[in-house]
Amino acid sequence: MSAVAGGSSPRTVVHLLRHGEVHNPTGVLYGRLPNFRLSDRGREQAELVAKALTGNDLVAVIASPLQRAQETAAPVAEAHGLEVGVDEGLIESINRFEGMPTSPGDGAFRNPRYWPWLRNPFRPSWGEPYQEIAQRMVAAVHRARRAGEGHEVLCVSHQLPIWTLRRYVVGQHLWHDPRNRQCGLASLTSLVFRGTALTEVRYTEPATAWADHASGTNPL
Repeated sequence: MSAVAGGSSPRTVVHLLRHGEVHNPTGVLYGRLPNFRLSDRGREQAELVAKALTGNDLVAVIASPLQRAQETAAPVAEAHGLEVGVDEGLIESINRFEGMPTSPGDGAFRNPRYWPWLRNPFRPSWGEPYQEIAQRMVAAVHRARRAGEGHEVLCVSHQLPIWTLRRYVVGQHLWHDPRNRQCGLASLTSLVFRGTALTEVRYTEPATAWADHASGTNPL
């Protein structure tokens, strides 16, 4: 996908929504593990996103099959009278550290047994290759674009797949420092198309903006 003009072709927007906060009291890297639901705050974030997108021209809501993504998608779909579709291409990336504690100081990264998994951060060697993540996300985005041509579509996914996609479409190398990802909880990375051509990439945090608006601290 390249950021070039598409003439008089229909304008379509594919929004990539990262799921809300997850209930994870043991602090493990949950990856693709089942039964990781939204926390109370995560459910609130999903509701705030639904309120923020009330006036958007959404014609489809599609989510990763994982529970946290489905739960994040549900309020938006309900607000627009839509069913939540499922696209496996939006799923979280594979990670060898899945199910392990990975917090600084006491995580699995300190165990020499796992150091061979860290030998090549450019691929990365601990999980699904960045290039494969990018390709499946690009395919999912174009499926969504075709489904909502001339309108808007919401796709609910996960931080690494969304960030990898964003770096791919703007032509940046895919390896990166995870601490520098601009992809907060319940944030939107929006891809604007004219026909099949990508013309713009936007980033917003609608849950935060709507909460500030409701409290009167940052009117929209």
